[in-house]
Amino acid sequence: MDERTSPRQVALITGANKGIGRAVAELLAAQGGTVLVGARDAGRGEAAAAAIRAAGGDAYPLTLDVTDPATAQAAAAWIGDRFGRLDILVNNAGISGSGQAAPQDALDRVPSAVDVDLVREVFATNVLGVITVTNAVLPLLRRSPAARIVNVSSHAASLTMTAQVDGPLSGLTSAAYSPSKAALNALTLQYANELRKENILVNAAAPGYVDTDINGHTGLLTPAQGAAVVIRLATLGEDGPTGGFFSEEGPLPW
Repeated sequence: MDERTSPRQVALITGANKGIGRAVAELLAAQGGTVLVGARDAGRGEAAAAAIRAAGGDAYPLTLDVTDPATAQAAAAWIGDRFGRLDILVNNAGISGSGQAAPQDALDRVPSAVDVDLVREVFATNVLGVITVTNAVLPLLRRSPAARIVNVSSHAASLTMTAQVDGPLSGLTSAAYSPSKAALNALTLQYANELRKENILVNAAAPGYVDTDINGHTGLLTPAQGAAVVIRLATLGEDGPTGGFFSEEGPLPW
């Protein structure tokens, strides 16, 4: 069958060689989709795609550094040539800036002492990288009859929850990671408002405290458990929400 006319949904997941992104790719492939494993490291991307194929899924590696517009444009061109469209974009790639988000003494948790270059680095990936990739593939998403964009955010992005004195997030002081995810939520709303009339649903997902590299594998949830809300938002029906912020339990406050 010509891949351009295949009924399989075509999904691009950034940062998909490990963690939540890898789990999203595996689950979408298990549902019959074609997954494009976006990864900065070509070898790791190929290894992840090969593992998905070995499990019976349809997967292709795609070298993609969200901070490098040239790789985003090259990825978009390859997708266009191979499939002619894109149905799902999961903007998953992200960094904490400190190497790990869990330690209380991490530099990005102390606004008064943070290295501004570190903040720039985090925003370059977590916010500007999302714009770079989304805009590169948007013409392909517009060719889909029901495109979906999911931006992987965090509970730490919630200003409402962070503002609760003695609340669960009040002690997680962050000058880089949490503000970058709050900005990502704001960006999600802007894309949702722009694309609403085109039947492109755009939402932000908070996977929860997942066992990944970003927190030194101290998380309580498996990557597959964290990926559940992402999968749900990536496969919404035509009457699904747009411009929302969700965990697996339901809507979250901004």
